[in-house]
Amino acid sequence: MSSELVAECMRVETGLMAAKLLRLLESTLPGADGALADGAAFLRARSVGAAEARAAEAVREQATDAPPLPLDRLVAGFGLRQLEAALLVLAGLPDEHEGYAALLRALHPRNEPWATVGLAARLLVQEHERHRLRDLLTGGAAVTRGILRLEGEAPFFERSLCLPRSLWAALHGVERWPSGIEIWPRQPSGAHGLEAWLAKPASVRALTALRERLSATILVSGESDDALMWRALALVARAERKAVGILCAAAPDASQQQLIQIHAVVSGSVPVVSLPESETAGPQTAAAGALWTMPDTVVLCTRSGQMRWNAPRPLIALPAEPLDAPARRSMWERILPGMSSHAAFLAARFPMEPASADQIATDLRALERIERRGPTLDDFLLGMRSRASLHLSGSIKLVKPAAGWDDLVLPATRLEQLREAVNRLQNQLRVLDEWGFLKGRTGSRGVRMLFSGSPGTGKTLSAEVMAHALAVDLLVVDLSRVVSKWIGETEKNLSTVFDSAERAQAVLFFDEADALFGKRTEVSDAHDRYANLETAYLLQRLERFEGLAILATNLRQNIDTAFTRRLEFAIEFDEPDRQQRHRLWRTHIPSGAPLAPDVNLLELAALYPVTGGVVRNAAVSAAFLAAADGTDITRQHLVRAVRREYEKAGRAFPGAPAGTVS
Repeated sequence: MSSELVAECMRVETGLMAAKLLRLLESTLPGADGALADGAAFLRARSVGAAEARAAEAVREQATDAPPLPLDRLVAGFGLRQLEAALLVLAGLPDEHEGYAALLRALHPRNEPWATVGLAARLLVQEHERHRLRDLLTGGAAVTRGILRLEGEAPFFERSLCLPRSLWAALHGVERWPSGIEIWPRQPSGAHGLEAWLAKPASVRALTALRERLSATILVSGESDDALMWRALALVARAERKAVGILCAAAPDASQQQLIQIHAVVSGSVPVVSLPESETAGPQTAAAGALWTMPDTVVLCTRSGQMRWNAPRPLIALPAEPLDAPARRSMWERILPGMSSHAAFLAARFPMEPASADQIATDLRALERIERRGPTLDDFLLGMRSRASLHLSGSIKLVKPAAGWDDLVLPATRLEQLREAVNRLQNQLRVLDEWGFLKGRTGSRGVRMLFSGSPGTGKTLSAEVMAHALAVDLLVVDLSRVVSKWIGETEKNLSTVFDSAERAQAVLFFDEADALFGKRTEVSDAHDRYANLETAYLLQRLERFEGLAILATNLRQNIDTAFTRRLEFAIEFDEPDRQQRHRLWRTHIPSGAPLAPDVNLLELAALYPVTGGVVRNAAVSAAFLAAADGTDITRQHLVRAVRREYEKAGRAFPGAPAGTVS
């Protein structure tokens, strides 16, 4: 229905009420002056007669193809009586025009700009029918459902009639929700990639409930809040219904739940409510129970296992399983048609939900308009990494990888294992989807690795090189912000870490992993029991992880064997031999650095059996020593720097080369 027709119909409704008010003033307060006289003049200008009302009703009836008026939806949706509808119009007059507010203030016993129950009794019912009004205003649907409120500490007939926040604007067709209710800002442009999910039997049942406007609840459950909201909105759109997404940071209280119902009915929308994650199901149950009186279908989105349902209302459970490879390929082809040639690669490497894919597609379409060219694979990778970095947990440090394979100095067998792990991620489409290996197995798209060895042997650098090869970021877990002394907090923090890594499709790196993945102990007290529970949670979550997770430790024997059984790769990083140390010195001293003629890197590699980390530190320290002396980097600078590294490690220095003072 057009906004002009809605406005005209509301003008007639308020005009009829103005006419009643005018008759009341003229019959009971003849010769009124001051504010009442001004009010009477205002009412004469705003009044609508019976003939004009009938003409407006005829026009309204002719608009057969138009949806019902917001006021009609409210009355029909909650089964309100005609008298209740009139009370709503009377209560809304102060928000219609300041003239009504001034008049009602003059008539109010406490000088407030609202209609009182007593004024409603004089306008809308006969004297002997006042009991009907009292019944409606104490137990009628409008009051019990929060549509009409009685305000003020006063005798019953002196109490004020008020509407909930923003309802009068909504009755005029204004799409405005009350403050305190956060609305999801996006709507799916299509069901890209969700066709198979929408065709499942549970989805078909949900679609039927939506189309027939059944008073039922559809529960969409899964692992990602954004993905669940996106799927639920797509479900409602497939049913050719209007949806409004509502985000709840906390379980909505009774007042918010009533506002959700009222505004959804007025706007003709299906409320899609994202309930907050909680350690217990109490708040979610309360929210779901309060919405069971909604006279239409309600869609709730919640994490799996976060809901106990005991409301007297039909429930349609709709799990949101991850999309398979064909669905993801279809999604990328339709959402990024300009990159359809890369759809198979994107489907295999980036198992995203449509909600995340649409955000990246939006960025690429904007880039296309700005630079007037089609998006490339590099544009996609950059956009994905930029988006992912916005949603990181505080327990994660983001590293933009810059090191490549040439920066790694490792034995050939170790390099081969690292490349094999990268290839395993890059060839998933062929092996897992086309050939059917590990079909239906949880975590089949994840790769889990253990790096063990002495400090400085290249574990962190190897993780960075792998992230660079995969064109993703490296997420380093800050264990100090993950592990908590409070029961259950560590598991909650770890869940956020894994979720962030999966959303970013990044390499997840646990340094000093034995602090988390250490061996379980015999239970001697409650602390041991909860520590073992944390380990059990880690085992399950690591096994479900759909990405590259790397555990690094200096002491492999401290890692629980239950973790090592779940690893695809376990790589030991040995200390480098002389030839590798020579390569490390050449790698860490830039080609443009000014080396003195007496520097012999082969000599340094032979004399000092150190790791790559020590070589890097010594090279940098020697450069600063030379800069302070105003000379080239000499052999003496390098030997002094190496000696300090030995002292830092508490190791005996082998001595300086002949002819050098250290």
